Amino acid sequence: MDTHIHVGTGPGAYDVRVGRGLLGELAGSVAVAGAGAASRVAVVHAPRLRETAAAAAGLLTERGLRPTVIELPDGEQAKTADTAARCWRTLGENGFTRTDVIVGIGGGATTDLAGFVAATWLRGVPWIAVPTTLLGMVDAAVGGKTGINTGEGKNLVGAFHPPGAVLCDLDALGTLPAADYTAGLAEVVKAGFIRDTTILDLIEADPEGARTPHGPHTRELVERAIRVKAEVVTRDLREQGPREALNYGHTLGHAIEKCEGFTWRHGEAVSVGMVFAAELARLAGLSDDTVVQRHRTVLDAVGLPLRHRGGRWPELLDAMRVDKKARGNTLRFIVLDGIGRTRILADPGPERLAAAWARVSG
Repeated sequence: MDTHIHVGTGPGAYDVRVGRGLLGELAGSVAVAGAGAASRVAVVHAPRLRETAAAAAGLLTERGLRPTVIELPDGEQAKTADTAARCWRTLGENGFTRTDVIVGIGGGATTDLAGFVAATWLRGVPWIAVPTTLLGMVDAAVGGKTGINTGEGKNLVGAFHPPGAVLCDLDALGTLPAADYTAGLAEVVKAGFIRDTTILDLIEADPEGARTPHGPHTRELVERAIRVKAEVVTRDLREQGPREALNYGHTLGHAIEKCEGFTWRHGEAVSVGMVFAAELARLAGLSDDTVVQRHRTVLDAVGLPLRHRGGRWPELLDAMRVDKKARGNTLRFIVLDGIGRTRILADPGPERLAAAWARVSG
């Protein structure tokens, strides 16, 4: 049976559906998103999902819709202005109107780009996210944040544009490379540290089961992580307050991704970023050694990295200064004031930052 998790209130509200065999529900979701007036559908997909995109296009055709399939570059390479412009050109050539719908099938990079194209075409057209990775299901596709990268940093250009629906087909997780599934667990663990500590308990009780999409608690972990994000997003759609908590571990994480040329997976970088934030909170007297150790134990148990090689601190520090949470010249970090409680730590100072970095470098 499918689980429906509601996100938002008012006209922009939508459901995240979690279940199996959900591709067959796509045409119905398109009809709802397009208010029954859609005739064209752009199926935007990652390269490895050509067969899934073709199957989706076939199902849409059977329902009398006219699909246009657009293949993107792989991973973060899709999130560029050039790729967005290519999509806009295709939409224009095929006569897409405001009631037509864009569908993003793939991981977080694909849904980020598809949502951004939808937000910017004709100043906003409906879109549907079909995340096929763990990261996409529990984080990227939920919440309405869309965007692309620039040479100066990750997700610096974007828009808040909620999808009409999110379809999380758990069957897709079984086809993921093990490293990609593990990387996605970072966002699940994050949800445990910032809100739902039952997530941490489940992982600690069966770390081997947590590492596989076939584990006994996979569905519960996915649904709990989605509920954390849904609850926070419903309270704060545009990241003006509580939603900043969802960026736990991301300030250093995004800097690592940028400085490594996006060769690190997002979850791997966020994992190091969470340990860094835990060390920073300990140094600031907001947390203690047990909280730091629990970060290290849980993240290591599911196979995520705890360190980043040293010698690049100045470059990482510069990258963090263009983080979305920064204000002027002041760095701001999401930290824990006890497990399950977040707060802002503003301007922690160069010595404290360097000391926390020393604990995660090398």
